[in-house]
Amino acid sequence: MVLTGSFVRNLDEKLRVAIPKELREAADLSPGGVVYATLGTDGSLALYPETSFSEMAERLSAGSPNAPEARDYDRLFFAGSRRLELDGQSRVRIPAELAEHAGLKKDTVLLGVRDHMELWDQQRWEAYVKEKTPQYDTIAAAAFRKV
Repeated sequence: MVLTGSFVRNLDEKLRVAIPKELREAADLSPGGVVYATLGTDGSLALYPETSFSEMAERLSAGSPNAPEARDYDRLFFAGSRRLELDGQSRVRIPAELAEHAGLKKDTVLLGVRDHMELWDQQRWEAYVKEKTPQYDTIAAAAFRKV
């Protein structure tokens, strides 16, 4: 599974956001399907399909349980995670505390990012893109040095 693309989405008054068909199909999600919402990076929320969330848990368990940073991350990551089911209209309800963390208002952007989705406030996303796009070549070179 590889999730890609960016989709402008409205967050309704009940904090629900619709997952677009392209992402649902790539993640094999249907109504009643499960995603896990958790704190993302750079002020976003991360939405993991159930299989990706399980794989993330396995990767994290491979680290040292005695390393302070690993313990801290596990606590923050899993305590901040919520299991969400897609409703009949392929929407998920974002918990208020997670919406607040990401500063989500009505206008949002949902991104496909390899094995998960990210939900951003649209203004925050546009500022991020404006800041990072001029550095794309440098960012790409750094990303491929790590491979």
